[in-house]
Amino acid sequence: MTGTREDKRDEFQRMIKDCRRGKIDRIYTKSISRFARNTKDCLKNIRELKSLGITVFFEIENIDTAKLTDEMMITIMGGLAQEESTSISQNMRWSVQKRMENGTFNPPSLPYGYMRRKQDIVTIENEAKIVRDIFTQYINGIGMETIAKELNKKHIDKGSKGFIWCKNTIRYILMNEKYTGRSVFRKFYTTDNFPFKQKENKGEFDQYLVQETMPVIISEDIFEKAQHLISIRKSMGCRETAKYPLSGKIKCGNCGSSFRRKKINNTVCWTCSKHNINAADCELKAIPQDLIYSIFIGLCNKLFCNYKTILKPLQTSLQDLKLKEFTGKTQVMDIHKEIAKFREQTHILARLKTKGFLDEAKYIEQTTELTAKINKLQAELKKFTRSDDEDETLDQIEMLIDFFERRDKPITEFEDLAFESIVEKIIVINQHELEFHLIGGLKFKEKI
Repeated sequence: MTGTREDKRDEFQRMIKDCRRGKIDRIYTKSISRFARNTKDCLKNIRELKSLGITVFFEIENIDTAKLTDEMMITIMGGLAQEESTSISQNMRWSVQKRMENGTFNPPSLPYGYMRRKQDIVTIENEAKIVRDIFTQYINGIGMETIAKELNKKHIDKGSKGFIWCKNTIRYILMNEKYTGRSVFRKFYTTDNFPFKQKENKGEFDQYLVQETMPVIISEDIFEKAQHLISIRKSMGCRETAKYPLSGKIKCGNCGSSFRRKKINNTVCWTCSKHNINAADCELKAIPQDLIYSIFIGLCNKLFCNYKTILKPLQTSLQDLKLKEFTGKTQVMDIHKEIAKFREQTHILARLKTKGFLDEAKYIEQTTELTAKINKLQAELKKFTRSDDEDETLDQIEMLIDFFERRDKPITEFEDLAFESIVEKIIVINQHELEFHLIGGLKFKEKI
C-alpha cells in the first residue's frame, strides 16, 4: 500500500528534487494517476512546479498546466486517481484478510525471541529465556520499568531487534499472545479513505485467533496471570514504578520542579528539588510527609460526606451532554446526506463541462456555490462533535463516585491504593496551601 503515499515513492521524490535543482524544464507523464495518488498531493506538486517555472503535460487527459484554467480539471482528475489508488489498496487488504481467515497469513515481522529458518519459525533460545524471566519477574510483583532498567543495567543482549529496553518494550512482550503459540490477527486496521491511517480494532472488524502459529515460549497459565495483573493495576490507576506513593506526584508551584523525598532530623519530608540543591533558587521549604498524608485524609473525608452534592450534579451534567450527542445523531445523518447530494451535483457539473455541455464560466459559478454550501454544512457538523476528553472525564467522575459509594465509613489512616487511584498530582502553592488535582479534572485547595 506504499503506492498510495507520496513519501514512499522514491523515484518521484528524486524527480521533484531535480526540479528544485533546475535540472528539469518540463514534465511529460502518461496520466494524472501516474503523477499523483490523490488530489491533495497532485495540486501541491503542480503548484510547486509552477512556482519553479516547470509545467506538466498529461497525455491521456490532454491537460497542460501551462494553462491556469486547467487547475479545476486537475482537481477532478486527481480525485479519480485517488479513487484508483484507494481501490488498489482495498484489493491488497482483501487479500490479507482472506489469508487471516484461513490461517495462512504470514506476519511480516516476528516478536522478540523468534526468527525464521527457511519456511519455519523457530525460537532464539537466549532471547526466549529473557522473555520467560520477564514474565516470572512481573507476576512476582516487579514493575515493568524496573524490569527494563535491570535489563539495561546488566547489558542484556537486545538480540535481532536491537531495541533499548524500556517500559513499553516490556509491556509489549507481556501482552503478546504469540508467546503462547497462538496469534490474534487484525488487532489493528487501516482506514478505507485517504489519507490511510492505522487504528486499533475495537470491534469495528472481525479478529482471527489462529492456534499453533509459532513455538510456545510461555504457558497459557503464566500468560493469563500476567494479563490479570496488568488489568488489576490498570483499573486501580496504579503506576508501575513508584517507590513511594508520593513519588512523582508533587510539583512546586513556585518553580515547577518535582518534589523529592528526604529525611530531615529523622522525619520523612518532601522538598522541592531546586530548593534542595540551592535554597536561593526556590524559597519553598520541605513539608513533612505525615502532614501531606493528614491533609489527603481530610480531603477524602470531606468528599465522602459531600460527594452526593458535589460529584453527583457534575455527573448528571456530563450525562446530559452525552444524551444531547445521541439525540443529534439523526441531524448529523441528514447533514451527511446533504453533503453527499451536493458533491454528486459537483461531479455531474464536471461531466457536463467535460462533454462540452457547460461553459467554464458557468461551471465555476455553480461549483463555487456548491462548495460554499458544503463548507457551511461541514461547519454545522462540528457543533455535534463530541471530544474523547469529555467521555474520559465522565468515566473518571463515575469512578470517583464509585470509590466513595463503596466505602461505608470515613478514612482514618493513609491508604496507598486510594491515593494512587484518585490523585493525579499535588501542587505546593506556598508554605501554607496545597492544591490536589484529582481524576476527572477536579481541583481542591487545602490549607496546611
